[in-house]
Amino acid sequence: MNTFLRLPTHNAMSMRSASWQGEAVPGVSRKLIVKPRTSPLSRPTVTVIIPCYNYARYLSAAVESALSQDGVNVDVVVVDDASTDESLRVAQQFAANDARVRVIGHRTNAGPVQTFNDGLAIAQGEFLVRLDADDILTPGALQRATAVMNNFPSVGLVYGHPLHFSGGNFPVPRTTARRWTIWPGREWLAGRCKTAWNVITSPEVLMRRSVVDRVGGQKELAHSHDMEMWLRLSAYSDVAYIHGADQAWHREHNKSLSTSVDTLKDFHERRAAFDVLFGGIVGTIPEAATLRASATLALSRYCLEVSSRLYDHRKVNLEQVELLVNLAREIVPNLEQVPGWRGLKWRMAVGPGKAACHPIFFLERLYRGLRGRWCKLRWHRAGY
Repeated sequence: MNTFLRLPTHNAMSMRSASWQGEAVPGVSRKLIVKPRTSPLSRPTVTVIIPCYNYARYLSAAVESALSQDGVNVDVVVVDDASTDESLRVAQQFAANDARVRVIGHRTNAGPVQTFNDGLAIAQGEFLVRLDADDILTPGALQRATAVMNNFPSVGLVYGHPLHFSGGNFPVPRTTARRWTIWPGREWLAGRCKTAWNVITSPEVLMRRSVVDRVGGQKELAHSHDMEMWLRLSAYSDVAYIHGADQAWHREHNKSLSTSVDTLKDFHERRAAFDVLFGGIVGTIPEAATLRASATLALSRYCLEVSSRLYDHRKVNLEQVELLVNLAREIVPNLEQVPGWRGLKWRMAVGPGKAACHPIFFLERLYRGLRGRWCKLRWHRAGY
C-alpha cells in the first residue's frame, strides 16, 4: 500500500531554501486508479482568478459559475487588464454586491501572464483556479476536484474533461465522477514530454496553492504559458485526472488567443514552453536531460509528420516543407534518429503529386488517421 505524505503548509514552503529545487517529491510510487471518495475536509477554500480583457459580455457567466459552486468556500479575484469595454464596471458591480469578489484594475495593458500573476499575488485559498473570463466552471467542479486533492495531499494539479462550445449552446455536462487516476508527477511529465503536446485546455484545472508558491506563477510566453505551468507543477507534485465528469466549459470564438495559432506558431510556442521549463527549476531535477531530449525528439518528429501530410496533397507547398525540415534539423541535427524521416525522404524522392497517389503512402495515411482518432478518443476518456 502506498503512503501519501502531506506536503508542508503554505508558510513552511515559502521558507524552504533553493536546495529544494532538485529534490524528489514524496507521493504515489506508481499510477493509481481509484474510486472517488468524499473529502475529509468539510469546505475547502478555493480562489478563482479571472483574468479579463474586453470580455464584458462573458464575464458575468464566469464569475457566477465560480460563486455558485457547492461544497467549497470560494473567493473570486477579477483582474481587468485595462479593458476598453465595460469589463471593469461589470467586475466592480459584482464586488459591490458580494464580499467574495475582489477586483484589480490595470491602468495599462499588461498581457495575460502578468494579469494572472497579479491575481495570484493576493490569492487566499488553499486551492487555485485560473478561469479565463470567457470560460465557465460546470456545477460541482470545485467540489469534485478538491475531493481528489484532500484525499491525496501529494497531488498539486488535478484536471478533468472540458466541454468545448461556441455560441450560446452549452453542452449538457456530466457531473458524476466515475474514478480518479493519480500519476506520480514526473511520470505524467515524462508522458507529456514524449509527445510534446498539451493535454489540458485550462479552465478544468485545480492547483494546490502551496505547490504554486514553491514553483512560481506563469512565465512570459505568448500562448504556451498555461502548458509550461502545468508541466512545472508536475515536476514537483503528483497529478490527478477525474474521469466521467465535465469540469468546465471552454468557449471557442474568433477573439480567443487559441484561434490565432497556426502550425508554425504552435511549434514555436511549444518549443518555447520546453525551453523555459528546462531553463528554470525543472532543469535541476535528475531526469531533466532525458525529459528534454524526449521533448526535443517529439517536436522534431512533429515537423516531419506535418511535412509528410503536405505530400498527401497533389499540390505541395515545397517552401513550407523545407522550412519544417530545417526546423526539425535545427533541434535534432541527425534526422536519421527521428521517426518519420525515412518516410518523408521517400516521398520527396517520389515527388509532389505522385506521392499523394502512391499505395504505400495511402496506407500510411489511413493508419495515421486511425491513430489520430484513437488518440482523440483516449484524450476524451483518459485525459492524455
